[in-house]
Amino acid sequence: MAFEAFYRRHVDAVTRFLARRVDDPHTVADLVAEVFVAVLDSAHTYRAELGTEIAWLYGVARKTILAERRRAYKQLKLTDRVSGRRTLATDDVARIEERIDAERHARRAFEAMAGLPEGERAVLELVVIDQLTVAEAALALGIRQGTAKVRLHRARRTLRSLPFVMDGAPG
Repeated sequence: MAFEAFYRRHVDAVTRFLARRVDDPHTVADLVAEVFVAVLDSAHTYRAELGTEIAWLYGVARKTILAERRRAYKQLKLTDRVSGRRTLATDDVARIEERIDAERHARRAFEAMAGLPEGERAVLELVVIDQLTVAEAALALGIRQGTAKVRLHRARRTLRSLPFVMDGAPG
């Protein structure tokens, strides 16, 4: 109840503070929520003798904006790094084309598995495509080995009934 009253008393001021600094409404809403989550975590640090609640809240909001800007900057740098393409030499293109061709069975298998229930598809992917044993797949999925075997059997039975045949794919 006390936090709800505190929130209601200050949410408009915090929203205005953030809206003056950020021009995207979704980001402002997210930041307002983050500010009040941070307030819950750090309420014990507020000292009335050092300033008003709103001043303390603006300090929290300022730190929240700075953290968001750092995160956005890192994301932008990562996106730039990932999206930046280098020119491929003819040999590189040929090697990649060979790899793409070699993985055609896996792509066909993924397409065929798209309609399977998630549990069956997950076991089948790990065993057939990623080449794990049933025991390893069970461990990776956090399920019992018997459950993994049943799911694998069902998935294979379903796939056999489809027009797609996993020719050349291990199984």
